[in-house]
Amino acid sequence: REAVERVADLRFALDRLLALDAGHPLRIAVDPARIIVAGHSYGANTALLASGAKVERDGRVVDLRDARIASAIVLSAPPFYGDAALASILQPVTVPTLHVTATGDEIKIPGYYSPAADRVAVFEATGSKRKALAVFQGGSHSIFTDRAGTGGVELNPRVKQATQELSVAFLASVFDGRHDALRAWPDQHRAILARFDKLPALV
Repeated sequence: REAVERVADLRFALDRLLALDAGHPLRIAVDPARIIVAGHSYGANTALLASGAKVERDGRVVDLRDARIASAIVLSAPPFYGDAALASILQPVTVPTLHVTATGDEIKIPGYYSPAADRVAVFEATGSKRKALAVFQGGSHSIFTDRAGTGGVELNPRVKQATQELSVAFLASVFDGRHDALRAWPDQHRAILARFDKLPALV
């Protein structure tokens, strides 16, 4: 129920934003053809649900896709709680997706544990034909939050900067067909990168 309500909140905010007067500064700043949803951890689940992920509850399929969303950035996404069939949930996500995680990206809370491999499983199960995965070496589940020291005081800002650059490069590739920055990004951050995958493969 909470997951559904979070997507409804996102939809409400987007409705209000796009309904602003054409001259409003916030409305001018938004291109309706380039709306990207992004989230971390549970927020990544919200982003995936808004992008087309479908779960079954009480014998019915819950479809929360917002057709206005053109791409998604997914940080440290856990699997959907209580659901083992990731492929059936995530295959309906067809917008371009960028997935970011780290080898130390483990979720440890009372009664629940999710290893870093779960983040990779979410990437692999997502149905997007255009998608990318960056796995940083080390880190933690909270390294992508506003906490400055999690995952290593030196590594933390480097991962944040690299993630920002990757996000911009990925979106430039998706929306503008400008691939040079995305092609160059892995080599620029090789020292902190454990894995980088992109479909279709970089040329």
